[in-house]
Amino acid sequence: MIARIILPILIMTIVPFLYVDLRYLKRRSCSWQKRLLWWLPAIFMAVYSISLSLIKGFAPSDTTVMNLYLFLLGFIVVPMFVFMLCSLAGLGICRLFRKKRNYGNLIGLLLIFALWYILIYGSTIGFSKVVVRHIEFASADLPASFDGYRIVHISDLHVGTYDESRSHILQRAVDSINAQHADLVFFTGDLQNREPQELYPYTDLLSSIKAKDGVFSVMGNHDYADYIKADAVAKAANLRETQRLERSFGWNLLVNEHSSVKRGSDSIVIAGMENDGDGKHFPQKGDLAKTLAGVSDDAFTIMLEHDPTAWRRKILPHSDVQLTLSGHTHAMQFSLFGWSPSTLVYSEWGGMFYEGARAINVSTGLGGFLPFRFGVPGEVVVITLRAK
Repeated sequence: MIARIILPILIMTIVPFLYVDLRYLKRRSCSWQKRLLWWLPAIFMAVYSISLSLIKGFAPSDTTVMNLYLFLLGFIVVPMFVFMLCSLAGLGICRLFRKKRNYGNLIGLLLIFALWYILIYGSTIGFSKVVVRHIEFASADLPASFDGYRIVHISDLHVGTYDESRSHILQRAVDSINAQHADLVFFTGDLQNREPQELYPYTDLLSSIKAKDGVFSVMGNHDYADYIKADAVAKAANLRETQRLERSFGWNLLVNEHSSVKRGSDSIVIAGMENDGDGKHFPQKGDLAKTLAGVSDDAFTIMLEHDPTAWRRKILPHSDVQLTLSGHTHAMQFSLFGWSPSTLVYSEWGGMFYEGARAINVSTGLGGFLPFRFGVPGEVVVITLRAK
């Protein structure tokens, strides 16, 4: 992962320190010892970055190494880069309006403290928060016997992020799920970060997720073992193990297939399509025709699909599915005053979105590869179905 962006990272690391050194330290005739001390964080981060870029695969197998790196990136590199931009902007204003005091430095310092607050809060309190969001979905196609039917939608657990110090967060999430006493629980992918071995310490906990009519799940892009450096045989073995584990939890894993839930003589269809991303950055394995083979056009259908972009690309134009449940975006685990950078990438990034009588709910997830959330707490979504 780091290898792809190592050059921009090194530029962001070195240039701000060089700017402050030449602009302020050298002009004030600071000793070489003080200037060397100033450069130590930049040298450390540059070496750290280069070392990680040499690792084969998406990330180190020890997530602590990666998490520490990302924390330091946010604590040192990003604030310094922001300060440099503010200082340069202030310098330009001073020269344009012939002012002596560079207020860009003050603004840059204030932003450094703001960034530190966001980083520390998001890495501690923010990541540990779990909220329950309640919504309703009404459809004329829903059988009357399912009016008031309650489903829980969860997504993106990324269990590998929960080391021993964070296991209580996952326990709290499972407790919140079970406390809803739902009729159905749906999990829309990204159970792991890289490989199924991450799940072993939590098999009992994940098996404890219960609902009256069961738990249904689909695969997410992280569940295909594509983020490890291995041959096709090893990746296939990891994929089989992930699928075996999900089924061992008592979950009904749907792989381009569908099932149904009955109440008396009525029933609804639960369809699960494999991850259907862009095929370049994310796996494109979804087969809509296979998933819905044999499903009548007037059946009330809930589609589980990890990637929300498949809704407009495939599900809306080529099916009659009334309700789609997705995850994947995490709302980029950051929101400030209601705005998330995920809006720049995804049309549907978090919450319920409608197209006529059809809708998609995009869960912002419970976990994340990076143990950080600011303004986007982990969520358990309770959807009550209503018959029109």
